[in-house]
Amino acid sequence: MFAKALATEFLKLRRSKVTWFSLIALSLGPLGIALFMWIVREPGRAAQLGLLGTKANLAGLEATWPSYFSMLTLVVGIGGMLMLAFIVAFVFGREYADGTAKNLLALPVGRVWFVLAKLVVAALWWLVLVAVVLVEALVIGRVVGLPGFSAGVALGGAGNALLAAGVAYLLAPVVAWITTLGRGYLPPLGFALAMLALGNLFAKTGWALWFPWSIVPLSIGMVGKPVQTLPLGSFVVVALTFLTGIVATVLQMRYADNTQ
Repeated sequence: MFAKALATEFLKLRRSKVTWFSLIALSLGPLGIALFMWIVREPGRAAQLGLLGTKANLAGLEATWPSYFSMLTLVVGIGGMLMLAFIVAFVFGREYADGTAKNLLALPVGRVWFVLAKLVVAALWWLVLVAVVLVEALVIGRVVGLPGFSAGVALGGAGNALLAAGVAYLLAPVVAWITTLGRGYLPPLGFALAMLALGNLFAKTGWALWFPWSIVPLSIGMVGKPVQTLPLGSFVVVALTFLTGIVATVLQMRYADNTQ
């Protein structure tokens, strides 16, 4: 049943233009970072063009590969939390927007398989986006000619970006639950924005390591200095959030009334 549900979800996604829009949106990240790198390297020319080269320097940016990967991790981590909310809202919410939820729930298939299939599709979608962006970032960085490149720096930077992307995905099932609860696109997107704001707020407190939506901003240095090694408890909290989101989504689809 899971294989059939998964194949059906991929068929739904195959002709969707939303995947290309998400790729274009996320791929703008490395281009924006490269622009900042150029501003730092050429502040005089950037000032002539009206770009804020002086403020970029005051922000402590350096036009090097480590700084480049640090900003890329920020894009993948924080941008990924929003992008994943969009992806999950689309995968789950389109059933309600298209009026197919009643047909889906009437099939003789366990609701858990629908939930897992949609989450797997979202995970693979997100993995492809991150992989493409990492390759794009490497190409752009080489074209720009940033100093300090080495295999170790590249592997470390890519590893940090993948870790941030993975932690961001573990928060996605809660967004899926909000989508099924709200039966549409807007509630999960509003929830994601609210959690991102709360995550940044709690990241400045002593509760940062225990609030799921603070762990990504804290680990990548969006607030304060990056935490090089998160405690085991933080990973346990994120894992429990992931499992809780799956269970809540399954229960919502299994027991809630569908008024379509």
